[in-house]
Amino acid sequence: MHEMGITQGILAAAFDAAEEAGATRISEIRITVGELTEIQTFALDFAFESLTPGTMAEGAKLVVTELSPRSHCRDCGLTYDHDRFEMICPDCQSFNVELLQGRELRIDSIETDDAPSGDATPEASASDAPAEE
Repeated sequence: MHEMGITQGILAAAFDAAEEAGATRISEIRITVGELTEIQTFALDFAFESLTPGTMAEGAKLVVTELSPRSHCRDCGLTYDHDRFEMICPDCQSFNVELLQGRELRIDSIETDDAPSGDATPEASASDAPAEE
């Protein structure tokens, strides 16, 4: 389950950012995951629940925003949403397309209960977390 390794990377980045902000407890971590990463949200939740007991994120909430794929056709200029299997341009049927979103993996925010600012922003994005493809 590569979600366990990804979650470990997310937590490591979150712990570093929280400690740098002077926090000792994380209450919420918000992440964005692109649909094309094939990361399963339920597996992230399971890994998060398994890895946080006894840490500064024990009892924290993991909020996942999922992004559907979006591409831009280099031939006709159309920007369009699509599913994971049909990237072809719906207007001109071209395969000459550029993926604009759908492969993201990033930490958007970290909320802490006791940091001076109440929020820690990670220095590294979650894309720095180990990801297996």
